[in-house]
Amino acid sequence: MPTIRRFHAAGTALLVAFRDHGLPEVLHWGEDVGDASAEALSALDATNARQISASALDVAWPLTILPTERDGWEGRPALSGAASGAPLHPDWSVTDVDADEHGFSIMASAEGMTLHSSLRFDDAGVLRIDHRVINDDDVPLTIAALDATLPVAARARELLDFTGRWTRERSPQRRPIAMGTHLRESRRGRTGHDAPTLAVAGTPGFGDRSGEVWAVHLAWSADAVYRTDRLPEGRSVLGAGELLRPDEIVLARGEAFAAPTAVFVWSDAGLDGLSARLHRSLRARSAHPSAPRPVVLNTWEAVYFDHTLEPLTALADVAAEVGVERFVLDDGWFLGRRSDTAGLGDWHVDGTVWPDGLHPIVEHVRALGMGFGLWVEPEMVSPDSALAAEHPEWLLRMPGRTTRSWRNQYVLDVAQPAVADYLLERLGALLTEYPIEFLKWDQNRDVLEAVHAGRAGIDAQTRAVYALLDELRRRHPGVEIESCSSGGARVDLGILEHADRIWASDTNDPLERSRIQRWTELLLPPELIGSHIGPATAHTTQRATELRFRIATTLFAHGGIETDITHLSADERADVKAWIGEYKRLRGLMRSGELVHGDGDDDGQVLTGVVSSDRRHGLFRLTREVTGEWAVPPALRLPGLDPRVDYCVRVVPALSARKFLDAKPVPWIAEGSCELPGSLLGAVGVRVPLLAPASALVLEVVAL
Repeated sequence: MPTIRRFHAAGTALLVAFRDHGLPEVLHWGEDVGDASAEALSALDATNARQISASALDVAWPLTILPTERDGWEGRPALSGAASGAPLHPDWSVTDVDADEHGFSIMASAEGMTLHSSLRFDDAGVLRIDHRVINDDDVPLTIAALDATLPVAARARELLDFTGRWTRERSPQRRPIAMGTHLRESRRGRTGHDAPTLAVAGTPGFGDRSGEVWAVHLAWSADAVYRTDRLPEGRSVLGAGELLRPDEIVLARGEAFAAPTAVFVWSDAGLDGLSARLHRSLRARSAHPSAPRPVVLNTWEAVYFDHTLEPLTALADVAAEVGVERFVLDDGWFLGRRSDTAGLGDWHVDGTVWPDGLHPIVEHVRALGMGFGLWVEPEMVSPDSALAAEHPEWLLRMPGRTTRSWRNQYVLDVAQPAVADYLLERLGALLTEYPIEFLKWDQNRDVLEAVHAGRAGIDAQTRAVYALLDELRRRHPGVEIESCSSGGARVDLGILEHADRIWASDTNDPLERSRIQRWTELLLPPELIGSHIGPATAHTTQRATELRFRIATTLFAHGGIETDITHLSADERADVKAWIGEYKRLRGLMRSGELVHGDGDDDGQVLTGVVSSDRRHGLFRLTREVTGEWAVPPALRLPGLDPRVDYCVRVVPALSARKFLDAKPVPWIAEGSCELPGSLLGAVGVRVPLLAPASALVLEVVAL
């Protein structure tokens, strides 16, 4: 007789059948079913046993946690590979089970293999699946795929995922889930600007705060597969796994391959329900940033490669005056780096630009009370560099063959111990000589034709970069690291096990950036997403926007500045200083509150908010992207508040547009505030001004 177990946390559950033979089968993933008795669960298993259709296998087959042809599964196999040329069709026997209410781990054996699998909820109801295969035979074992999969309800009939390009990351796309196996593959050697990020299956029409959704994210910073399987013979399946190249993983006896962790999330409260679970889960990590996120000034769009001490010290002076807390010296400080055509790999301070090293700028910045940060790109090397000339064998490429450059650079084979040792020595020397508290760690190209030790090298490269980051942090525990990759091409939970924040995009155009951040924050909480005020005219789009709008765009993120503020007028400096004051006042709310979004009753408007855990404090930003159809906009409903509590609603002037388009202002805004219960604010809303395109209104809501 099978044993049916319920595993659960935070309102979500797995029902799993452990049978006499074979791997466990997930009967249900989604809404928690409560404390059903063992008899009821057995009855559920019996009443949900599948019939045998015409033209099919003669016995009912299970959809296991690792479905393959051996089980009768005819979608994409979750495990595939070969031993001595013969395909893997393992006939698993479970040899050990370790379980508690949050999940279970099993060990199973088959012909010359051992499988370790873990399916466990955390306290936020986020389910993590890990699979690891060990070769127990003398015959080499080739692993071609090791995916994590879970069944989803048949009512999940729409799929949301993401695509994009440089400066337009995480652009949403939706489609019906059709019959068959459908894959999104990434072969960029990094997560990619066009990464799916999450695959979200949901009931038709699911939205920000409505509908039932099931989602998967792969915590991995390189090639990946996101998959849906909807077959006539079986249940719908959602899954993800590392995309492995031919013969990339070949295991000798005793060797193991651990697949990247797949993160599964269910919600009956739409996309905000997903992000609420993910954000709670991330914030519960022991290594999650706990200190208030400091206001950053990054020098890139202020000076680019023009590193001269006097302008940089003047920039630091104004930064300290307006309240900046961390000064980051970007690209251009190291040997031969006067443009992006040279220097990468030669991680020594350029004495022609900095004759006294970086000490003058570091000491000046720290004397002003700010911390100091530095830009690096350790995984790359310029063709015109001393390192490339001295060690051509350190490049990640086909031996004896040239490779294509990308942004005038090649990739170092970090999986070679000598390369990792060199990078640790050079970065360690910088961190030892200078009191650096922050590294902006960049990676500016896709990885093509990667060959390491005679095999495809993406897996080895990614794991080596993780190990390099970990060792650097172990040796220098006070240093924070930002993951940047041509902007937002490495945004995933894999890199965030080894870094402290991500750079969402290289565009500081606030209209583009607000869309990118909206979908980045589906996965990540605000404090992990860097967002900076850029110049009046964005260098990526050539669009000009007002300072107040650029300020508003940084709110729901780890805020900073990336423009030459020495050229701002006195009024503009006052605006920046006022913004920083508000940011410091509100960042605790951003760090701990729950993000909410409005489905919207007015095309062209976007509402983003954050509400404290006790629902007594909230902040809402209404952004106008384009003109809408309404001359008098509909009342704005504010989600996430407590309907039983009375609130004061007020405009935050320092974060809002100076002017609106109404002939006469909205009365309550002219008065400065209003008072309403949460029930009315959520169901009816408040009248708001007609905003000009590329402007914002920020409202603070406080319980009376």
